[in-house]
Amino acid sequence: MADAAGRLTKLAEELLGAPLPVRIRAWDRSESGPPGAPTLVIRHRRALRRLLFRPGELGLARAWVAGDLDIEGDLYEALDRLAGLIWERDDTPRPPRAAVLRALARPEIRAAARELLTLAGAPVPPAPPAEELRRRRGPLHTLRRDKEAISHHYDVGNDFYALVLGPSMVYSCAYWGTGEDGAAGLEDAQRDKLDLICRKLGLRKGQRLLDVGCGWGSMVLHAAREYGVRAVGITLSEEQATHARKRIAEAGLADRIEIRVQDYREIHDEPFDAVSSIGMAEHVGRTQYAEYAAALHALLKPGGRLLNHQIGRRPVADEEAYHVDEFIDRYVFPDGELAPVGRTVGQLEEAGFEVRDVEALREHYALTLRAWVANLERHWSEAARLTSPGRARVWRLYMAASALSFERNRIGVNQVLAVRTPDTGASGMPLRARDWRG
Repeated sequence: MADAAGRLTKLAEELLGAPLPVRIRAWDRSESGPPGAPTLVIRHRRALRRLLFRPGELGLARAWVAGDLDIEGDLYEALDRLAGLIWERDDTPRPPRAAVLRALARPEIRAAARELLTLAGAPVPPAPPAEELRRRRGPLHTLRRDKEAISHHYDVGNDFYALVLGPSMVYSCAYWGTGEDGAAGLEDAQRDKLDLICRKLGLRKGQRLLDVGCGWGSMVLHAAREYGVRAVGITLSEEQATHARKRIAEAGLADRIEIRVQDYREIHDEPFDAVSSIGMAEHVGRTQYAEYAAALHALLKPGGRLLNHQIGRRPVADEEAYHVDEFIDRYVFPDGELAPVGRTVGQLEEAGFEVRDVEALREHYALTLRAWVANLERHWSEAARLTSPGRARVWRLYMAASALSFERNRIGVNQVLAVRTPDTGASGMPLRARDWRG
């Protein structure tokens, strides 16, 4: 059918009741939409079938990952323009159901819908891309299910992550621009973040540190090398553990750092002087968070400090109705859940911690994600070869959309410093707040 782009634009604008914010180019090379706007490229009519059989975010995600959809022009601008139609749908007023039904009853809408069905071609749903994690059954956050979820996200190849993250191999928010002589690039910003955490924890030579969700070992390496601590890092990813042990051996620190493939619920060591949890608590889940907080409290000596670095979301009116986006759940962080920072602070306090400081780093994560996207795009061919083109597309969309979410204050990231204050009340904290900055 000729002029597929024009017909799709008309259908979209009839349904939205507003002009389409992006341009469309269809598989028949037809184009339609505002001149100069980013272009949504529909490479194959199979993309329409994905949307017809799974309307909404998951259908779009499948079309993107499979390469049926693409964007030409500024990716961030395109996602920003589309956010109100897709990712921000819960915050965007929707027309009443009766108004939708009246619109669907209009002859021109019915005609456009028939055209869409014709444009879509074969009336069968395409198979999901191989990168999609199939829906899981059974209870959330068992030891086995959490290990499988972590493996899906992290065991996609250390070489791939090295391209995206850079030499620091730190997969969490960096700490940018700390002064005239502060962070000039991603590596400096990640180093400054690790050092900030060490200072907040008050690390000293000979102390024992536990890093929960240690990733590729960057935190324990920095703490042992710069502050002289003995450290234990735990992860559920076999590939991360292998890479971390190699880095530690090369640094000559194997006698001071131990890396374990272990769940935080399985640690029964003598108490630690300090615990860091950097970008790990997002995997814990709301049903397990009280157990997580209590476990870390029990693993600290009286006077020991916890630094919990965690992404948080904005509160919603009905917290019980909160759910993770399908794209994130199926392709990125299976079973992951975000919580408002207020709930995190409350649950840490309920576990017995004294919360001493909360620092918001929202803008810092947006800068970090943009740096990772730039790394991925710079090494695109190699990244696709190391994993798959679909996996590289997952990470590009996920990181770019997340950068916008941080910039628009839809999500944030916070460092919560808490102490297992002894019965005497002597917290060991400095009298002046944030003297740890040095």
